[in-house]
Amino acid sequence: MRFLRTFFVEINRKYIYNISMGKRTYEQVLYEINNARRFGNAPGVEIIGKILQILRKTENDIGRIPFVHIAGTNGKGSVCAFLDTIFQKAGYCTGRFTSPHLIEFEERITVDGKMIPKAAVERIGNMLLDADFGISLTMFDYCLMMALIYFKECGCGIMIIETGLGGRLDSTNAIGTPLAEVITKIGYDHMAILGSDIRDIAAEKAGIIKEGTIVISEPQTTLAAEVLKKSASDKNAQISFVTDEEIEAISHRKIGLAGTYQIENAACALKTAKILLENKGMPDEQIEKITAEALKQTVWPGRMEVLADKPFLLVDGAHNSNGVMALKSSLEKLYPGEKFVFFMGVMADKDYPLMIDEILPLAKCFITVTPDSDRALDSKKLAEFIRNRGIEVKCLMHISDIFDMLSSTDKNIAFGSLYFIGELKEKWESIDEEHF
Repeated sequence: MRFLRTFFVEINRKYIYNISMGKRTYEQVLYEINNARRFGNAPGVEIIGKILQILRKTENDIGRIPFVHIAGTNGKGSVCAFLDTIFQKAGYCTGRFTSPHLIEFEERITVDGKMIPKAAVERIGNMLLDADFGISLTMFDYCLMMALIYFKECGCGIMIIETGLGGRLDSTNAIGTPLAEVITKIGYDHMAILGSDIRDIAAEKAGIIKEGTIVISEPQTTLAAEVLKKSASDKNAQISFVTDEEIEAISHRKIGLAGTYQIENAACALKTAKILLENKGMPDEQIEKITAEALKQTVWPGRMEVLADKPFLLVDGAHNSNGVMALKSSLEKLYPGEKFVFFMGVMADKDYPLMIDEILPLAKCFITVTPDSDRALDSKKLAEFIRNRGIEVKCLMHISDIFDMLSSTDKNIAFGSLYFIGELKEKWESIDEEHF
């Protein structure tokens, strides 16, 4: 607990305006954090950089645990989950930071696969909320700093850190130089912020590459790959792309996550782990045993997850056109020739026209829902757009109404925003089985 004393005793004279505060309940801490602005006045990399500079005056090792940094458009969370499980099997105490959460806030911060306790959220949250660092933190900044502090307290040996948005200016990019950077599939998302040109988007993701590091990338489009190669070259970093042979090898192995797109994610995580564990001197046969077990046991809720068989309900967090393309491919492979009832809820800033056009050939009908978010696309507007595509669509006012609309003869597929999928899963778990 020396770090906690240091935080208040050494830093408070200049940065803590009232040491007697810190009396918020868990619920009050979450309320304040969740209501912090989504984007700051300064880029996240500057905000976290300044905070770490302050804290490292007394605790030099805060945020200095070895880590793997993951950026990309789709598959980041799955790769994080695979890597987390692999390194646990390899004997490491792992800290994993991802976003957003599906149901519980604590999902964002885990140690050895276990969510941060609510008591720790309350305690560390009070510390951070009482601090005046001379700069405004966003919700994401609070979450990241909470994770770094908690991972230090738990004595983690490795951190698995997922970027929030982009990479170059992302808050996570201030932590330091990682063991390796991982770039998952790059596509179109957050275009209002990252740009509408795939090269611009790739450049933002490549912004996490540090001097002389190891970079592992999933297969990319030609334009995106060119950007990554140049960025790596400029930083004297060694970049390695997952090969078709490596993907083919994974396709014959049992992995814990459903969906054809998870094969590439698993191959990427496996390639990364092999490089890092070999660098630590671990024998190949031990790596093979560890990774085989880990890939089978990895779980990542909300991605091609079957919630029920009767009526059939599958949920997937496909929230952009690339994600929907992957969902479509998986459905075609798993259930060839079938049509589906699609439940859809998305954010207004997503490329929903492309998402709909991609999945339309598999649709028997659509049912639209408005996710519980101020960024959500109104279900009526979404329904109108789909109706103009010439297919049957119904609009629901509440997510809980979905359960009365599930088809008993066709497969029901819910996809879109992770906020939507999380809310749906939460309500599903509270429903009495006799409802059906």
